[in-house]
Amino acid sequence: MPHIVYLSLGANVGDRSAHLREATDRLSKLGRVLAVSSLYETEPVVFTQQPWFLNCAVAIETSKTPQQLMASILRIEEEMGRRRVQKKGPRSIDIDILLFGDLIVESDELTIPHPAMHQRRFVLEPLAEIAPQALHPVFKKTIRELLDALPAGQTVRTLGKPEPRI
Repeated sequence: MPHIVYLSLGANVGDRSAHLREATDRLSKLGRVLAVSSLYETEPVVFTQQPWFLNCAVAIETSKTPQQLMASILRIEEEMGRRRVQKKGPRSIDIDILLFGDLIVESDELTIPHPAMHQRRFVLEPLAEIAPQALHPVFKKTIRELLDALPAGQTVRTLGKPEPRI
């Protein structure tokens, strides 16, 4: 049975926009892409001494299990040159599962909903653009409510819709 899954994509190395487009193209092979947010330029958090990110949110409909989807996402990241040399460091692509229908998953390999999404403006702004009424299954609040509850900070600038591949 298909699920609607919300993903956060980010890149801060190389042609960031091209990396996000390529990742979205690759994700379309895992399910049907339902929506792609605008691109957002965001300042890094946690490890701040690195280039700014481009971020977006993607909604897909997939029949994969959360574990199958995560394995596929890790393969996409690796194929696109992601090397995990520094935690929260620069990366060509980062794809996180934010919400997977209304499922709650807690294992050593995977936590859904994403455990920090409610604290991250760079995640919530793009997600609120494409799914403002999506419900966080733990907090029982919409994405719009979570975004509105964030304190000031975390610079996030909308750059507009990504250009389609020709």
